[in-house]
Amino acid sequence: MACCGRKTREKDAPSLSIDMASFELPSPLPPWPPGEGFAVGKMNLGEIEVCEVTSFAEVWVAHEGGPGNLGAAFFSPSSIPPGFFPLGCYAQRRGAPLFGWVLVGKDVGGGAAAALQPPVDYTLLWSSAGSKLKRHGDGFFWLPVAPEGYSAVGLVVTSSPEKPSPEEIRCVRSELTERCEADGELWSDGKGFNLSRQRPTERGSRATGVAVGTFTAAAAPPPLLCLKNSSSLTSTMPNKAQIEALVKTYSPWIFCHPKDPYFPSSVAWFFTNGATLHKKGDPIPIAVDPSGGNLPQGGANDGEYWLDVPAGGAARDRILKGDLPSSEAYLQVKPMLGGTFTDVAVWVFFPFNGPARAKLGFLTIPLGATGRHIGDWEHLTLRISNFSGKLRRVYFSQHSAGEWVEASKLEFHNGNKPIAYASLHGHAMYPAAGLYMQGSAAAGIRNDAAGGGPAMDTGERWNLLAAPHLGDAAAPSPPPWLDYRRQWGPKLTYWTAGVLQKVAGFLPSEVFGEEGPTGPKEKSSWEGDEKYTP
Repeated sequence: MACCGRKTREKDAPSLSIDMASFELPSPLPPWPPGEGFAVGKMNLGEIEVCEVTSFAEVWVAHEGGPGNLGAAFFSPSSIPPGFFPLGCYAQRRGAPLFGWVLVGKDVGGGAAAALQPPVDYTLLWSSAGSKLKRHGDGFFWLPVAPEGYSAVGLVVTSSPEKPSPEEIRCVRSELTERCEADGELWSDGKGFNLSRQRPTERGSRATGVAVGTFTAAAAPPPLLCLKNSSSLTSTMPNKAQIEALVKTYSPWIFCHPKDPYFPSSVAWFFTNGATLHKKGDPIPIAVDPSGGNLPQGGANDGEYWLDVPAGGAARDRILKGDLPSSEAYLQVKPMLGGTFTDVAVWVFFPFNGPARAKLGFLTIPLGATGRHIGDWEHLTLRISNFSGKLRRVYFSQHSAGEWVEASKLEFHNGNKPIAYASLHGHAMYPAAGLYMQGSAAAGIRNDAAGGGPAMDTGERWNLLAAPHLGDAAAPSPPPWLDYRRQWGPKLTYWTAGVLQKVAGFLPSEVFGEEGPTGPKEKSSWEGDEKYTP
């Protein structure tokens, strides 16, 4: 049975014994407000129309191998709409609920040549026959041999050594594709056959690469490609009413550590309670308007300006502790992966980042002033399917990078609202309570995340900062402080003295100094993808 078999062959699918129940969000999705292309189930990429398929027929299961030796399961897309063809198979590691998707394609014409064509042959890349891996049956991995001028965007997996039929899959005209790269190890046999998910190499709010949801083998020549959106990147983006509905449905809850005295606040509260603007060479700072209207606009982070708080006393202590009741989420909405997803970045402001603590073996070592800084911007990003409006992933910012977590592995609160844990003092965001190390497990900076502290409901008070796809009439009017491109705190340098000097060689270099953090618009993720390593 081929992984990408047509509906006429679905009745022949083997019944496999695997422990992967399908995942569903905790609560049913609401009916989305009416609009044009958001959550209608399909998207036109120019010469190819694509649909997102989330139902699968099982093909082959490896019970071991790959990360954690968990194995992996391989599936064919099923219930494919009439006129659409598979472009590749779906696979995921075992040990997590089934919560996947792949795109299927339909040629809608308009080009000098067909957009989709069947392969002319197949190359067998690997089979489990003769392997000592624990498995259910045998699996055979095939690379479609594309006609001249066409490219494969997915592999075919079968449970039989017979070559698949050319009708099992479609290849894509090469000018309608873009380059891809690995998006994390998926599975390997331990002897050189390695599979990984795929993502477009170029990613961002203006990038046209479309992830197909398939996987590739490191040994596949030529490398598989992604689809290209040759049409509009915004035709399936949510309108203003739909954005409001998405926020109501998915706005995260952020749980502060119960021992953390430093809470978020609104930017306006920070300005009205003592934040001051400093200029290089000018000894007299000035108070900042509640909207940031007197902050320098645009330009570059050139070190000429920075924000700070009073040097001492009750006023300083008060502003450093923040003000949870005033806190609000600042939202940015943008297209991602060729307009097939909406990214909703949820930015949160903390007036102060508290001192760090190091872990060296069994010892926890307070680092004094190290790690402290004014003006701490953190964020989460919701990645939502534009085909269905379903939450697929959440990005948790963690210092200079972060991690994507599949929705099936998240904790939720009050329905479909994902939970994030802000680390003690540092406010890095994590998907579960626990100790996370910056450095190595044996020596580094502690990031302690725990529940039980005060929580911020980001959907209670929020401000839409940017959604350019809405157009001039409906786009938000951002506050002036968003275009303040300089530092939100002074630059600090820490001395490596005493105990700190003894453990300095074990700690990440960035803990010994801190450039005053910049605002959301200065982050590479404002127009690009989130910074992470798969």
